Amino acid sequence: MSDEFEDVVARVRERVTPDSEKRARLAAAVETLRERTERAVADLPVADASVVHVGSTARDTWLAGDRDIDLFVRFPPDLSREDLERYGLEVGHAVLPEGRDEYAEHPYVHGEYDGFDVDLVPCYDVADATAVQSAVDRTPFHTRYLADRIDDDLAGEVRATKAFLTGVGVYGSDLRTRGFSGYLTELLVVEYGGVRAFVEAAADWHPPVVLDPADHAARSFEEPLVVVDPTDPERNVAAVCAPGSVARLQHYARDLLADPRESLFVPDEPDPLSPAAVREHVAARGTTPVAVRFDAPDVVDDQLYPQLEKSRAGLVDELDRRGFDVLRSTAFADGTAVLFAELEVARRPAVERHEGPPVHVRDHAEGFYETYDADDPDGGAGEGGAADESGDRDGDGEDGAGHEDGAGERVYGPFVDGERYVVERERAFATAEGFLASDALLNVALGARVEEALAADYEVLVGDEVATLADAFGTELAAYFDPWP
Repeated sequence: MSDEFEDVVARVRERVTPDSEKRARLAAAVETLRERTERAVADLPVADASVVHVGSTARDTWLAGDRDIDLFVRFPPDLSREDLERYGLEVGHAVLPEGRDEYAEHPYVHGEYDGFDVDLVPCYDVADATAVQSAVDRTPFHTRYLADRIDDDLAGEVRATKAFLTGVGVYGSDLRTRGFSGYLTELLVVEYGGVRAFVEAAADWHPPVVLDPADHAARSFEEPLVVVDPTDPERNVAAVCAPGSVARLQHYARDLLADPRESLFVPDEPDPLSPAAVREHVAARGTTPVAVRFDAPDVVDDQLYPQLEKSRAGLVDELDRRGFDVLRSTAFADGTAVLFAELEVARRPAVERHEGPPVHVRDHAEGFYETYDADDPDGGAGEGGAADESGDRDGDGEDGAGHEDGAGERVYGPFVDGERYVVERERAFATAEGFLASDALLNVALGARVEEALAADYEVLVGDEVATLADAFGTELAAYFDPWP
């Protein structure tokens, strides 16, 4: 390989490294915020609370465009959770008067200072990361571990790697992206020694991949990528990474090695589709897209997207079970939310085959037969049996065909096919639209908050009607109809 790879990385490093002016502004902002926080902590009836700067700006691995400052207030481990949260919010609002409450495992304050986004987070000052009482208690240990291992040169490699992961769409541990967190990225660069070695290794990964920087894993893990937290042997730092994110990294790692170029280090969102363009795609594909549109539940993204994903999967399973054959599906949200599925089959026959047990399994077979036999006065046909109304059963078709069961649905049979009793019964929903518009949709395995939203109100769009989604979700539809790795 030529030096083209190294040249590309060098140019990226230069572009994403904060200049001296930005560094000075960050340092000044951190110092002021730290002083404010320490004064606010001093007013609390708590001894031994302290303030620590954490995250990428503390480790000097932040990108030129980043504006995040994370300050943690460490409280004694014997403090109650209620007091931790109360004191944490009190300090946060004293430091950031215009800040707002946010919620992770427990509440914290998010605000802005001098153009920087600031998080003021309470945590417990535990002895080590294995003694955490809340998930954020580990964070100061992460900063301490990496500070001893990342020098200026490796920090530049970390920045370039973060830019690459961002460019190919897998940077971020939020539950919408389910990709690589900043801490995980830094551990991987430290483990491999730089961008090139990391990319070369990732290109050849055969999941499951297990990396144990401290050689102290306390248990086995099931995820496709395992990076054992060097500060906590029970934790996989890569647990949030979806298999698709790992696969996507591998694809673009190979692409970068084969054709080094800076464009892979820059996000490239598709141009949004117009309604007319959506209609053209629908016509060209010859499928039937369906969409369920509703007001998105009022929850943070890390709660919303798992709910949407669960609901999407549940909806796909049910559409497939009913024979509508989902080709592909997705979900997206922005004020309103959409469950979107593209169907290979939009309409099924009015009847469906329902097989009973083999005739020789007497008890079950007789129970099945009696349930559907119209001539059985105690069976599913109801009073007198539907045979009296349907008339002849000699198969000449003069009787309107079939009979009604106890639920009023038309049934053909039971008859013997091979060794089994079989009936052909009226299908509950011959069209996907009918199913989606019915109360049966609420019986799908949905996320709890999505189910509540659908119970309140929703709209079903079918075929060309999905083009109306382009006004709000043109970019998402562009990504759907022109997919890339």
